[in-house]
Amino acid sequence: QVQLVESGGGLVQAGGSLRLSCVTSGRTFSRYTVCWFRQAPGKEREIIAAITGSGGSTYYADSEKGRFTISRDNAKNTAYLQMNGLKPEDTAVYSCAMARSTTLIVRIGGYDYWGQGTQVTVSS
Repeated sequence: QVQLVESGGGLVQAGGSLRLSCVTSGRTFSRYTVCWFRQAPGKEREIIAAITGSGGSTYYADSEKGRFTISRDNAKNTAYLQMNGLKPEDTAVYSCAMARSTTLIVRIGGYDYWGQGTQVTVSS
């Protein structure tokens, strides 16, 4: 059973930064594409960023380009989301997901395993 555990969320002022981590169990992390997505109250889930198993390819939603950076350390079975220039509209539960794939997947339904999420709250 693959488990994903997110951490690093919290309360931050607008303009601040947070670094989220997603740790997974298992020994084949490098074979999985990983994404970060978020869900704000009353809104649908949206993918923020994705990264292939090797880390060679990344995807960002337009609203996050230039502010967020996805990365991974396969030796630590961990993916990261560095968030800079946070805005109040970034407030949401942020979660990671994994898919057994060698290519980028930008559709949330394409992922196989999901974490529970970590709350990010940005105050104005």
